[in-house]
Parts: sequence; structure tokens; C-alpha cells
Amino acid sequence: MVADHMDAGFLENIIDMIKKDRGLLSLIPVLIGDDRQRVRIGAVALVETFLAGNRAEIEALIPSISAALENQNPSVRADAVYLMSLIGSKALPCLRLAALDEHPAVREAAAESIGELEGRAN
Repeated sequence: MVADHMDAGFLENIIDMIKKDRGLLSLIPVLIGDDRQRVRIGAVALVETFLAGNRAEIEALIPSISAALENQNPSVRADAVYLMSLIGSKALPCLRLAALDEHPAVREAAAESIGELEGRAN
């Protein structure tokens, strides 16, 4: 239901729902693995919105988010890489695996993300 609402453009409503129930952050892995681009963009927007105040909860989702790296659709995999790059250095092990992906766009996104994250650490 949340993915359908996201696809219909109700991002603000979903943000309001999560403000009232932070447990709904657990939907992010499902949303980033969705085949609909608008849903994946919404998942990224949720991380951008809630990361600062909920870093530990979102970092805890990294293993679940990494499941999207096995999706058949390379766009889903590349979007998952981008999402993990937003989360930060705790996602580096997953990003390093994504750097070995069979699809060049996923490999490139992973390499860029790794470079940015490692650059921030120095």
C-alpha cells in the first residue's frame, strides 16, 4: 500500500506517517527494491528526510537494503547503491560488493559512492 501511495505521488503523506511512527522506516528496503522508479526515488527522499535524526535506525536497514543489489533490474541495483551512499560509511562493505556487479552502470555508481565516502573519511 505504501509503495502504491508513493507511486501515486503521496510522498508528503508518507513522510507525515513516518513522523508519527518511526517504525515505518523499516519499509525503506522494500521501497528501494520496487521496480517503479518513482517508488525508489521516494525511498531516497525518505532517507534524505529522516537520516539526520534516525541514523542508527536507518543504518540498521543496510543488510535489508543490500538485498536490492541482487535484483534483476540494474536500475534497482544502481538506486540501491545511491541510497546506501547517502547512509554513509557503514554501507561501504555492500558498496564494495556492488563495485563487482555485472552491469557497468551499477559498478560505476558503486565506484563513485566508494570514492565519495572514502574521501569524506580522509
